[in-house]
Amino acid sequence: MIKVFRLPDLGEGLTESEIVAWRVAPGDTVTLNQLIAEVETAKAVVELPSPFAGVVAELHHGPGTIVHVGDPIVSFEVAGAEPREPASGQESAQSAPSAMPDGQIARSREPEREAVLVGYGAAVERGGRPQRRARTRVTDAGGPVVGEEPQVTTERPRSTPPVRALARTLGIDLAEVTGTGPTGLITRGDVDAHAAPSALEAHRAPTRSGAQRGQGEPTALPTASAVGARETRSPIRSVRKHTAAAMVQSAFTAPHATEFLTVDVTPTIELIAALKRDRVLADARIGILAVVAKALCLAVARTPEVNTHWDEAAGEIVQFHYVNLGIAAATSRGLIVPNIADADRLSLVDLAAALAELTSAARAGATSPAALRGGTISITNIGSFGIDAGTPILPPGEAVILAVGAISPRPWEYHGGIALRQLVTLSVAFDHRLVDGEQAARFLTDVAGLLANPAHALALL
Repeated sequence: MIKVFRLPDLGEGLTESEIVAWRVAPGDTVTLNQLIAEVETAKAVVELPSPFAGVVAELHHGPGTIVHVGDPIVSFEVAGAEPREPASGQESAQSAPSAMPDGQIARSREPEREAVLVGYGAAVERGGRPQRRARTRVTDAGGPVVGEEPQVTTERPRSTPPVRALARTLGIDLAEVTGTGPTGLITRGDVDAHAAPSALEAHRAPTRSGAQRGQGEPTALPTASAVGARETRSPIRSVRKHTAAAMVQSAFTAPHATEFLTVDVTPTIELIAALKRDRVLADARIGILAVVAKALCLAVARTPEVNTHWDEAAGEIVQFHYVNLGIAAATSRGLIVPNIADADRLSLVDLAAALAELTSAARAGATSPAALRGGTISITNIGSFGIDAGTPILPPGEAVILAVGAISPRPWEYHGGIALRQLVTLSVAFDHRLVDGEQAARFLTDVAGLLANPAHALALL
């Protein structure tokens, strides 16, 4: 029998996706949850697993095609299956994915539903805490969804898409690798350590194949006809389209205000250098951004108003009792803001590891849609571009974003004299509906105080 797989809702009401590449061809035999395609939404490149076990009968669209939610994308010949085709993109979740976190496969209690991997499908309704928080608890515990009856699950090793791709290239079964990242996450270093030296050397040899798409290279190069042209036009799509809409919404919905503070961070720079010399922490990759992230999480506890959301529809102010820390990342596809779930619960070492994984996934164009949802407060590191200070626009739905400028040696008052010190300008942009100037100032001075004297963190832990 023929079963049609329609493009499902990949999250947050995104209505269309671009097919990047097919991993299968007509006539191929596929297994349940085998990766069959890569599609690019307005936020991320998503790997689609097969909702059926059978033979690929037809690919309805080629790479580069924009497909709307609910459109058929692939048909399967499935032995013994009753012919059934969803009536819409929303109903396609009945024959396709049911969203579960970080690679878990769930079998629904309803017999007509198929098991599926993470990444797309209708979200599970939950009570209590916000949905993002519930998903995080499931991921960390590896157990059933909060608020539902226990389900039979089969869990694959926790890792990010770039790490899984590396493991496939090196022929490594991730089930045999022990993760050293936060909560057992398998990192690139874990895969490298597990790989045979010959395979690792072959992988590191420079190549220019199409498989390297997303390693910081543009998705398309100008055609020969464009060389020397006075202008080039390209369609507004994917991340750039989403970013533009989100920034316009934020700029003209939330009343923005910004405060600035320059601080001597020489003690923090000295602390980072000392940690790098420590044998135990030599591989922790603790940098200034990790320290700023930790300082922010500690400062939030003293000024919780900065970690809130204005719910216009409900007429409510939502106070978050956890920190999902967004990190603005500039990629070849545009600006994205993935977040680190429950960043306030992580140690400095774990924060550094999470930042490294987040950055790696963003550069590879493999940030998952789940990582782009549920942020509560954000950081943008404009100093990495040599910028001293700026007035960032808030990510929609958040009350505060902290901008970190470039760190540079400048003359500064020190112990009654003038000395060359490492200075940085911090700026905090905030939604003035939720945060008053005094609250923003207290939050900013708390972050600055922890960077000026990291030892003060001991008094807040």
